[in-house]
Amino acid sequence: MKNLKKLRKQRKISQLKLALDLGMNQNSISRYENCQREADYMTLIMIADYFDVSIDYLIGREERNK
Repeated sequence: MKNLKKLRKQRKISQLKLALDLGMNQNSISRYENCQREADYMTLIMIADYFDVSIDYLIGREERNK
């Protein structure tokens, strides 16, 4: 997810806080941010909703968020 780290840093949210808020573990967030793991469709929706952005923005297909 190309813009996940950028969104998280802009909002001053730690990986741990994001993981807890989403019911995930910090390791998963780290792997998504470093492109070591791809999120499934439901996870993409959950993260996009959390940051109020489109999935296309989250994965880097769009330059601007909604």
